[in-house]
Amino acid sequence: MPKITKQTLDALAPNGADRFIWDEGDGALKGFGVRMSPAGVGSFLVQYRTAGGRRGQTRRLTIGRVGVLTPDQARTIARETLVAVAKGADPSEQRREARDGLTVGELCDWYLTEAGAGRLLGRRGKPIKASTLAMDKSRIDCHVKPLIGARPVTWLTLERVAKLQADIAEGKTAKARPARGRTGMTRGGRGAAGRTVGMLEAIIEHGRRSKGLKENPARGVRRYADNKVERYLTFTMLGAFGKAMREAEADGASRTGLAAIRALLLTGCRKAEILTLPRAWFDPAAQCIRFDDTKTGAQIRPLGATAVERLAERLADQAADGFMFPADKGDGHFVNLRPLLDQLCARAGLAPGLTPHMLRHTFGSIAAELGYTELVIKGLLGHAGRGATQIYTHVPDAALLSAADRVAARIAAALDGGAEIMPLRVTA
Repeated sequence: MPKITKQTLDALAPNGADRFIWDEGDGALKGFGVRMSPAGVGSFLVQYRTAGGRRGQTRRLTIGRVGVLTPDQARTIARETLVAVAKGADPSEQRREARDGLTVGELCDWYLTEAGAGRLLGRRGKPIKASTLAMDKSRIDCHVKPLIGARPVTWLTLERVAKLQADIAEGKTAKARPARGRTGMTRGGRGAAGRTVGMLEAIIEHGRRSKGLKENPARGVRRYADNKVERYLTFTMLGAFGKAMREAEADGASRTGLAAIRALLLTGCRKAEILTLPRAWFDPAAQCIRFDDTKTGAQIRPLGATAVERLAERLADQAADGFMFPADKGDGHFVNLRPLLDQLCARAGLAPGLTPHMLRHTFGSIAAELGYTELVIKGLLGHAGRGATQIYTHVPDAALLSAADRVAARIAAALDGGAEIMPLRVTA
């Protein structure tokens, strides 16, 4: 048989049995051939022997259909395949693994199940928090599964993970949210894309440690920066906001909700830290909150004297084992802050969309305006990385208490529309 060309293939006729035609003659590529089925359908293939000398196995790998690929195109692919074999690869086995292996969606489901049962550890060697898993599940369902969930994990490459990020950023997974709960569109965007790739990298890393995955193709992807515009209330805005709070209280708005909003502003705490705060964790004598758990673990959070005074007002009517901010009706803690924030913004003439996190950001921004360093602000906000000595500390740091006093007094003065009053700290 001469070299495989279009002319030689056109001259072949089916003879009722499988036929294998191999490339021969000048310029031929050893191992390149065509399988002709009994029905006359031809497929290009490459035959090779795996590494291992006499113990190596002969493999045949289909390249593509005759008529879809030209002989020259198929010969080029066959040559690239044989080069990979010479370097120790086994393309046929790789294709089988890609076809039969664990899919990205299955890996994500395994991660959610194992992490939910506490069998996978996150940062600091602790189980991954339920709130983190809820956010991860949302990203998996909204972005990962629709785009690459059916693909085998072995299909992933750095370039394909980068493409996933670009597709999310461009809105390919955008969809309307369900009627209940939040409304509007899930739009993706660069921030969501970067966070999704970061999550995928972590999931694959868990797979490497627990399921024997060989590599992490998400590692090394240049992720989009999260350039969220952080909104906060300026000193002037706080004055209008405080006036709106007083008017809303006079009109019958939830006193618990208003107290929770004020606590968020005066402490810089996260929404969940305030709304789910048990009375027992508040220590007015030491001027702090003793959190058994937070996003970054157990910690002591310093409070300014003004914040302590406001929180202490909540103690009189609360059960010893109850929440500082209980629900207005029924059991549990207060939950419905967003509608109240929207009402206050409307009263104050501020742009809508203020969130509890923006109140926390307001606290940090006021601290920055007062000249405190990034390290001090991180300590006030309870960010990670405040040092190993915190483990042995049972009272808040004096410098952080002083800063908390100053920031809380500044915010309270703005809310109340008066001059800033600084409490005097008595030292032994």
